Amino acid sequence: MGYQSRLPLSTTTLTTRADLLRAHLRTIRSPWRLLPPGKIALIVPAYLRHDQRLADLAGGNRISASTLRRWANELIDLLAARAPRLDRALKKIKAAGGAYVLLDGTLVRTTRRSGPDNRPTYSGKHKSQGLLFLALTDERGNLVWISKARRGAHSEIKATRYDKIEQHLKAADLGALADLGFVGVNQDNQDPIVITGYKSSKNNKPTAGQKQANQLIAAARAPNEHGFAGLKSWWILQRLRMSPARATKLLRALLVLTNLENHR
Repeated sequence: MGYQSRLPLSTTTLTTRADLLRAHLRTIRSPWRLLPPGKIALIVPAYLRHDQRLADLAGGNRISASTLRRWANELIDLLAARAPRLDRALKKIKAAGGAYVLLDGTLVRTTRRSGPDNRPTYSGKHKSQGLLFLALTDERGNLVWISKARRGAHSEIKATRYDKIEQHLKAADLGALADLGFVGVNQDNQDPIVITGYKSSKNNKPTAGQKQANQLIAAARAPNEHGFAGLKSWWILQRLRMSPARATKLLRALLVLTNLENHR
């Protein structure tokens, strides 16, 4: 038995994926597949969108699960290669007249590991197993860059320093707005590149001016949530079952697909 399912993606996005796959097949001199490139370019995003079991989706299209997995990895690699690098993404924003970007981190939950592998992926902040990603959006909330995956035990500040985001922002003459999780990331407090709000503690309550500054920063950062919402509409991110290296390529491929839809 089979059933139909709706895939809310545009024809332009489908055509772009199919053309990308056709060009790749010509490059590797592999013109023949069990299914045409247009059909493969439709099945793989359906798997990513609905997180359906590979065996079920493959059986409905009369192919094996291993074949579908190989096609999915192939298309993910092709899309991930088109994801922008950090320095190029920032230069593009600056050339378009942008003054700042929005910086945030998100935890993509993973399956629980056993033994000594359990602790590195556990996030004390989120009380869950997962992989930490940093992302930059422009002032309108469009995703422009995603970092490599790091285990959930990493902090957002540590990940920011590993990726040298502050140095890249300074080179591009841009600033960044971030939430309170990034307080302390600036290496030069006299000329901060990453602007955050003010934390409140039991013995240090924010002043009226600091509260107003927090509200202004929160209002400016609001579009950032739209970028993450578009990314997490891909159900495969509900609970990842892959290595950090594959997860990095997956997130960057989904970044490309999300931007194809948002900027068409």
